[in-house]
Amino acid sequence: MTDIHRFLAFDCGATSGRAILATFNNGDFTMEEIYRFPNQTLEIGGKLYWNIYTIYEHFLKCLSTLGQQGTHIDAIGIDTWGVDFGCIAQDGSLLGLPRAYRDTYTNGVPQKVFDIIPFKELYAIAGIQTMNFNTIFQLYAQKQEDHAALKYAKHILFIPDLLSYMLTGKMVCEYTDASTSGLMNQQTRNFEKSILEQLGIDPSILLPITQSGTKIATLRKSIAEETKLGEVPVIAIAGHDTASAIVAVPAENEHFAYLSSGTWSLMGIETLKPIINEQSAQLNFTNEGGIEATTRFLKNITGMWLVEQCRKVWASKGRNYTYPEMVNMAKTAANYTGRVNPDDPRFANPNNMEEEIKLVIAEKGQPIPQNDAQMLSCIYHSLADRYKEILDMLQSFAPFKIEKLHVIGGGSANDLMSQWTANAINMPVVAGPIEATAIGNIMMQAKTMGLLTDRWQIRKLIAKTFQVKTFYPHNNE
Repeated sequence: MTDIHRFLAFDCGATSGRAILATFNNGDFTMEEIYRFPNQTLEIGGKLYWNIYTIYEHFLKCLSTLGQQGTHIDAIGIDTWGVDFGCIAQDGSLLGLPRAYRDTYTNGVPQKVFDIIPFKELYAIAGIQTMNFNTIFQLYAQKQEDHAALKYAKHILFIPDLLSYMLTGKMVCEYTDASTSGLMNQQTRNFEKSILEQLGIDPSILLPITQSGTKIATLRKSIAEETKLGEVPVIAIAGHDTASAIVAVPAENEHFAYLSSGTWSLMGIETLKPIINEQSAQLNFTNEGGIEATTRFLKNITGMWLVEQCRKVWASKGRNYTYPEMVNMAKTAANYTGRVNPDDPRFANPNNMEEEIKLVIAEKGQPIPQNDAQMLSCIYHSLADRYKEILDMLQSFAPFKIEKLHVIGGGSANDLMSQWTANAINMPVVAGPIEATAIGNIMMQAKTMGLLTDRWQIRKLIAKTFQVKTFYPHNNE
């Protein structure tokens, strides 16, 4: 018997997808990106869809390439964004393309749902923050449209489960994705069918929930033969991409908070039970599923969106900066004192982010940034201050003392931001790994196949394998 095991992770985002091949060899772990493809929404008749067939075709191309190379694969896992779903007919066929969460058809829908099921009642069951595109609101919007796909659906499948179904022919509903729908009872970890009944939707479209780390089935026989890979198992890993990312936090114990940092940031804690009360509802915290039946208690924060939008404005004026250049610029203006709230609704999608920030600063009577370096300093410091606010809120809910903040994702590569965050929160910040989502996907496959026992052994392996940086708080003159 060989000690070498290979796992294939399909990690799909809203703008691109990639395939990561990981190799476990006598306790050592390596991974490499072997395939990348673009992904985008498709507008048809004023409605936005995901071209799920194109994603599926890219999966097949990747699998065929590996088969032609004679690469042996032990398992496959798929993670994607949450909330969106495809409709499956009585005969098992896909009814059209899945609608995309960016479609405006859910605007105003939450209030219509709350007129039927009051927010407090719904939050007490599902514990989910209100966002226009939550699955519950999409389903109600499609019901109001008399959308044909939903009308004739036998079942719905969330995007990772839909792609797994296309590969295997077996339908499941994985826990981490189901938990983001606004339809799951956080206490029982089953769907609360009465919610859909009250909205006039047949609850039988919801499959029973399958726990993360379950073997779904092997590749369809036709795919196994076409790709020359054989009947490889497909695993229901933590299908929601953020859930996969949290698997890869290299924490030593439960005394941590995490920050998944990118265009948007997610800050939270990992708990054994959901936290649902009047205060969590008022502060719009959300309870989402994690592996081993844990709960990801978290809040969405505007992340590097402000930087990216300012960067667009500057590029239109011929001032093009790389990300390292922007970090160095912010450092030169570290003493600039202007601050904003990154989650101010005015920053959601302004015509000119730079001007909007300047307007807010002027209204507060603070010194207006005189150059791009001061603007960047303002944004980075403002983010660090916001992280402190949210961390303080988390500590008020946490059943343990938070001793470290783990930053994962693309934002973990920004050393200055990590240092300023450590200064603001007055505790260590551990930055990395950057590729947390793909790593978490792979680790769940390895756990399901018996190579690892639990999330703590997973995290020990990640800490041993990937280099992280620790930033301690100090006064930054």
